[in-house]
Amino acid sequence: MRVLPVGDHALLVELPTGEAALALHAELLRRRAAGTLPRIGEIVPAARTVLLDGVEEPGALARRLTRWEIPPAPPAAEAALTLSVRYDGPDLDEVAAAWGVRPQEVAAIHAGAAYRVAFCGFAPGFGYLTGLPERYATPRRGTPRTAVPPGSVALAGPYTGVYPRASPGGWQLIGTTDAVLWDPGREPAALLVPGVLVRFVPEPAS
Repeated sequence: MRVLPVGDHALLVELPTGEAALALHAELLRRRAAGTLPRIGEIVPAARTVLLDGVEEPGALARRLTRWEIPPAPPAAEAALTLSVRYDGPDLDEVAAAWGVRPQEVAAIHAGAAYRVAFCGFAPGFGYLTGLPERYATPRRGTPRTAVPPGSVALAGPYTGVYPRASPGGWQLIGTTDAVLWDPGREPAALLVPGVLVRFVPEPAS
């Protein structure tokens, strides 16, 4: 790992892989819960980094981090969150062609994987989910859409995401869900937060 200072009270930890970032994030949360971690305001995972903000003594913590033995991220203790999906997206044909399967097979392949929210970003409530086998990594659209409907289930690279609100986007759209991804009146407001396990369940065809 590489630990970089960010301002006076933050550290950015760079990791070699997304799995390593997940593992460090899990270990930081475990040590915080056990009371063995110095006070940190926020712990924010990303694709291959973890940001530690509000650190009282960043230099001391940076030295400690480089000596840690980080175990793999443990399985989540809670049951997986289930999202019901209508696999009716406009990009099913393109995704099927990229995968080398028939369009009607995309739903079974996608729903057959178990997902974990690796990190959040892009828009409030948007989670980047990992778990789809590497051979199904999907290229982004050549031309992004100016508007993607809320609830769109989408693919880009190794990630699955669900658009929490209407916005531009270049991901491949394979389905839709009625789940509310972002609700400021809910605690937490985001349905998908780092570490949560997710299962997609196809809705019966009407």
